[in-house]
Amino acid sequence: MATAFLSGLEQRLKSAKPGLPAQLKMVPSPRPGQKTYLDVGDDCLKAGVMLLLYPDAESWRLVFIRRTSTVLHHKDQIGFPGGQIEPGEDRIRAALRETWEELGVAPENIRIIGELTPLYIPPSGYCVYPVVGLAAAPPTFVPHPDEVAEVIEVSLDHLLNSANTREEHWTIRGEPLQVPFYAYHHHKIWGATAMILAEFLEIAAKARGFRPPRP
Repeated sequence: MATAFLSGLEQRLKSAKPGLPAQLKMVPSPRPGQKTYLDVGDDCLKAGVMLLLYPDAESWRLVFIRRTSTVLHHKDQIGFPGGQIEPGEDRIRAALRETWEELGVAPENIRIIGELTPLYIPPSGYCVYPVVGLAAAPPTFVPHPDEVAEVIEVSLDHLLNSANTREEHWTIRGEPLQVPFYAYHHHKIWGATAMILAEFLEIAAKARGFRPPRP
């Protein structure tokens, strides 16, 4: 079953992907800007992020981090390991480097199995390039103390359960918003991370042979 899932996941990651319609299922409303990745082209800052997947005894797990309150961007928020693409890097090398720097997982212990649709984030001006990587076994994490406050490992079964996709009214920077999010214990995965995750879950659900849950 695990081999079949991985094979299906890799095939779908290499073919046409759900793209923006899947991402927009988890966008806050009103949407913070209307431009998309296709609209901005190269006129944006660029970052690579890693969706790190690994097997455990019962399911597959996806790795998130909660950033510290001292980082420059996205303080205290939940996201994927990642950061700005440096000169001379491509998006895959950037995602691998950042995963090593933030979590202590060496690049040679991650097999890249595909990429997701890039996402433009209007408030920050970043184009984010999501990379999907596989660790053959549960990694031993060594979080960077200045950047990572917590490592959060969530089962794919939990994320694919529509009961864990929720929505609330929030006020952010003085503006009222309707915010969809993925709930995991006391954590709320929202914003750009949730938008990237929405596309991945749609692909993963199809790889497992059933329809993806809708928010």
